[in-house]
Amino acid sequence: MDAILLDTDVFSFLMKGTDTRAALYAPHVKGKTIALSFVTVGELFAWGKRKGWGAKKFSDLEQRIKTAVVVPYDLDLCRQFGQVKAEMMNVGRPVPSNDLWIAACALRHSIPLVTHNAKHFANIPGLKIITVVETAKPPNTPKLFEDPPAEK
Repeated sequence: MDAILLDTDVFSFLMKGTDTRAALYAPHVKGKTIALSFVTVGELFAWGKRKGWGAKKFSDLEQRIKTAVVVPYDLDLCRQFGQVKAEMMNVGRPVPSNDLWIAACALRHSIPLVTHNAKHFANIPGLKIITVVETAKPPNTPKLFEDPPAEK
């Protein structure tokens, strides 16, 4: 199975359809089995509640979630989480629990994590991360300042 686990940020970029960062990650997602951690699903529902979404938007979210495989928790995942949490604490690099659960899902199932927040996951042993560093101004972004005139 050629699968990838999407972090909450990347799934939301792709879900919105208007976020220019979606185009950065589309090549990494195309043709893959998309997986989401149970934590990501919870974060997405919390996001909608905070934004005051109505029934239609929540229905759309649920339809999009159904296109992915949701990775549930199980005993092996809990063991993986405990191991990674202990390792990170032992080296003095605590990681927020939700990020650790997401990383544990990727590690437990030996699939790469696609995230726009690589620094949250960078030091987790054995975790394969796919990220895109934005090197150019996204399209349709207005400039705050004009470029200086070219010298002749």
